Amino acid sequence: MNYANRITFDPEQCGGRPCVRHYRIRVKDVLDMMAAGVSEAEILKDYAFLEPEDIRACLELAAEQVNYPVLVNV
Repeated sequence: MNYANRITFDPEQCGGRPCVRHYRIRVKDVLDMMAAGVSEAEILKDYAFLEPEDIRACLELAAEQVNYPVLVNV
């Protein structure tokens, strides 16, 4: 899956932070709910406009953001 089809960046919306399909729900909001233990099913129930692929796109973006080398001075 390619999150670029589901995650949008708009400087006029949510301060340019990544959002799900131009809705005013940020990727961070979805990730925060999941980190707090909210199930995917509950998120989809509470936010009926979201689709399972949206949640996976949020996870994919987060995984890509932390995939960078860390240089350590030894």
